[in-house]
Amino acid sequence: MEAIQQFLIPFLDLNLLFLVAAGTFGGIILGAIPGLSVTLCIALILSLTYSWELLDALALMLGVYFGGVFGGSRASILINMPGGPSNVATSFDGYPLAQKGEARMALTLSTIYSFVGGIIGVIVLATLAPLVASVAINFGQRDYLLLALLGLLLVGSLSKGATAKGIFAAGAGILVGLVGMDTIGGGARFTFGSLELMSGVNFIVALLGLFGMSEILFQLRTLNQKGVASFLKKTVFPPLRFILKFLPISLRVSIIGVFVGALPGAGGEIAALLGYDHAKQTVKKPNRKFGEGAYEGVIAPEAANSAAIGGALIPLLTLGIPGDAVTAIFIGALFIHGLQPGPLLMEQSGDLFWVMVGSSVLANVFLLIFGLLVVSIFIKIVTVPKQVLLPIIAVITVIGSYSINNSITDVYWMLGFGIIGFIMKINKFPVAPLVLGIILGPLIDTSFRRAYMGSDGFGDFLFGFVNTPITLILTIVFIFTMLGQTNIFTTIKGKLKKG
Repeated sequence: MEAIQQFLIPFLDLNLLFLVAAGTFGGIILGAIPGLSVTLCIALILSLTYSWELLDALALMLGVYFGGVFGGSRASILINMPGGPSNVATSFDGYPLAQKGEARMALTLSTIYSFVGGIIGVIVLATLAPLVASVAINFGQRDYLLLALLGLLLVGSLSKGATAKGIFAAGAGILVGLVGMDTIGGGARFTFGSLELMSGVNFIVALLGLFGMSEILFQLRTLNQKGVASFLKKTVFPPLRFILKFLPISLRVSIIGVFVGALPGAGGEIAALLGYDHAKQTVKKPNRKFGEGAYEGVIAPEAANSAAIGGALIPLLTLGIPGDAVTAIFIGALFIHGLQPGPLLMEQSGDLFWVMVGSSVLANVFLLIFGLLVVSIFIKIVTVPKQVLLPIIAVITVIGSYSINNSITDVYWMLGFGIIGFIMKINKFPVAPLVLGIILGPLIDTSFRRAYMGSDGFGDFLFGFVNTPITLILTIVFIFTMLGQTNIFTTIKGKLKKG
């Protein structure tokens, strides 16, 4: 009964209610601005609220967290420029839907299933936090390596028939991701003596260039052609049976999102990519091919990255370990207000746990309300003529890339990646595998090397992939997924039928 009372505090306290609502709405708007990351927004809020009451500060931060991750999908769908790393996978099918005149449907579906994913994540946080934390804490370097390799298998589905070009792009992306100081040995890699490259290539800068500036350059070739506005479909709100049709896939990817989010350092971008891959592998009859405007291609990553938020809060509240960069800032907030994050936090401050759970539920409710209410406002973006829209996007892209580190060098990098992305597009090279390589390259590198360094020779390294239950399960999943990508099962099945 006491837990229920504490859970309802954000719903009954008008001050907390307003702060969650304001944070969620602000997060949606800020998240839709490319280059303005959720981490930066939360860090700024922490600096402004350090003198507030703890619950007030956390209520505002949670609202911005959920709203910001969701808000990035707006830019992914409408202008093919992900608002953040966790929204990259949303653009794979979201932007093709917008080009087909179904931007309203894409925005509506992403809103509904972001709410579903967020609620699933909070439910797991409230009911299974200690269990999930105990599993997550046992993840070793081989497990992270297998997760990254599973994500890398997306190259086949993102290549749109040009598998060789996709593999080449992914390999180039991995090399780009490895630029800078080696986090293990401390040596410089691919820096060619440049001090600017020692810190590596900022992923957000590459994202803005490859998706944003390259799209601007590509659209300049068809500047006088009619845009999406000329055939924008007057989509009404989807009926209940249509929404329920996608509920099973949203529940499955939400569970994936929660567990990936609970892994320290994994983050929403890995959850979204794995959720998208799961949908690609399991949905037999999508409304369109994945990559060409499949509804499931929008639903899966948005449900997964929203669920990952609840997952990221689990190690924070149960172990005092940040699940991602944003929850690391939450740890700072707890320290500032005199609390010690760790295993004893839930016992000593159980009221804090349930108030955060209640605030998270409330943030998802406001996310659903605001997300549906502002669809008509966001949809006006695609009705703006290209001659007006493209310069505005270009200015936002430049400002966004500069604001990351207040560095003009990042702007040059963004322009360089924009030209590379443009050249890739006109030569039919898929850009998505390049981004995939940049995301997963550092994780593959560090997890592989740490796993090998902790082994007693090559034989012991290989044996490590089957000597724990978690690693064995992931190894089996990886092998079956890889075999499925190479169509071996289809070939065997065809031979058996002939026999």
